[in-house]
Amino acid sequence: MRKTVMFLAALAIGAAMVRPSAQQQPELIIRNGLIVNDSGRMAADVRIRGEQIVEIGSRLAAGPGAREIDASGMFLLPGIIDTHTHLPVDVSIAPNPKGNQDNIITGGQAALAGGITLLGDFIGIRNDDDPNAYADRNIALIQKNSLADVYIHASVNPVDVPKGSPPDPLTQRKTFDALAARGIVSTGEDFMARESYDKNSLAWITLFRVSGEAGVVSMIHAEDYSIMADAQRMLGMENGGAALTLKNFGKSAPVVAEVLAVQRSVAIAEATGSPIYILHTTSGRALKVIEDAQRRGLPVYCETRPWNLFGTEQGYQKPDGGIYVGGPPLRPKWDQDVIWDDIRRGVIHTIGTDHTAFSKETKLDPTQTILDKRMGQNTLQDYPPMMFSEGVMKDRITLEEMVAVTSTNAAKIFGMYPRKGVIQVGSDADIVVWDPAKKKILNDKDQFSKAGYSTYAGKEVTGLPITTIRRGEVVYDNGKILAKPGSGKFIPGNKFHRPTLRPLED
Repeated sequence: MRKTVMFLAALAIGAAMVRPSAQQQPELIIRNGLIVNDSGRMAADVRIRGEQIVEIGSRLAAGPGAREIDASGMFLLPGIIDTHTHLPVDVSIAPNPKGNQDNIITGGQAALAGGITLLGDFIGIRNDDDPNAYADRNIALIQKNSLADVYIHASVNPVDVPKGSPPDPLTQRKTFDALAARGIVSTGEDFMARESYDKNSLAWITLFRVSGEAGVVSMIHAEDYSIMADAQRMLGMENGGAALTLKNFGKSAPVVAEVLAVQRSVAIAEATGSPIYILHTTSGRALKVIEDAQRRGLPVYCETRPWNLFGTEQGYQKPDGGIYVGGPPLRPKWDQDVIWDDIRRGVIHTIGTDHTAFSKETKLDPTQTILDKRMGQNTLQDYPPMMFSEGVMKDRITLEEMVAVTSTNAAKIFGMYPRKGVIQVGSDADIVVWDPAKKKILNDKDQFSKAGYSTYAGKEVTGLPITTIRRGEVVYDNGKILAKPGSGKFIPGNKFHRPTLRPLED
């Protein structure tokens, strides 16, 4: 067994943890934990003052009034970064009863309970939006309402204009220079899966070029619209439309649609030199295209999603198959195995939950069809323990590889490293105290998300976050949320510079 399992055996004598009674102290010392970064492990104490880590060492002396956490037998992991969420920041707008039930407050609670301290949130920018007004408006809402820290992906939809008309501002370099100056250094979801993409293809390629020149990463939802539309048309012709059942959801968005869109995305990176980030990759065939691009030195980065790590297309055949509907779909087990192996080999860089919190009743609405479906899953809270239990404990990946794909790589790609993504002196004190031996059966009643259900209910996991610390503040502890709305911050990213990531393995 790997050293992780050997370490667990050494913990059998039992670990106790003394938890702070207040949220943030002038000084906080975490003692006796095993610090795990993507580069290795170190047994040491951690001293936190204010929002930052100020010292790491052995047997640190406590200053006057310091609080202490005894992390004996625990891992200390960098705060997890979720690269992909859909959480409205304006909480004054009531959710559609049949739509996403979470906002930045309730979704933030679920995130902190899972050890996620930083959320990448997609927020739409209008074509006529002044970029500074857009930044002012959304940063203010984040800092008024959020519990977790947040960075922004500007959701764009450029359009071609008639000859002689003023250009769409979303095709102009100055728009992205202004956004990047405010720390908004990514766009998305850039939807190849929509008809509007093909109708405005020149506007999109112009956007990719000028945004890349401005130091902005383009995050692409890589599915080909025409192939999916044709697949759905063909299903609609079977048995008088009866084939449009959710049981055929995988057929409505076939692998080849993802492969073609990923090939197109790679071609854009090659033609423009701009950094391209492929969202929620699901198939082994698409991953082969991405790996080839990476080996040729192109700035192509890859995200996958918890759904595809923990489920296969067989989920659509179950009575609760609606729970698993989201695009791109779940795939056969072969694809799942390739995804795990490509995390290990360094092809996949990040994990994004694509969190969208429909209620369970809405997800299981029997009137749904492929043409009228509820796309999204609730995974914020439970994905980290699932990742540890299914990945590290089953020897698919090392704990260091889990840290890289859940935290460090995202911080590097989006220009926040080493402020985020690592436990080291000078970094923000984002730390998850993780009990690697604790077991739990996941369930609906413990969910902080307004979805009110766990995608993985009934699954037993080994390894759980016990305490989450965000910028020096204990924000989650032993099942309780301690953070208040407005304690989270907007975290600006720096303009894209090609990060140093782990070399690809064969």
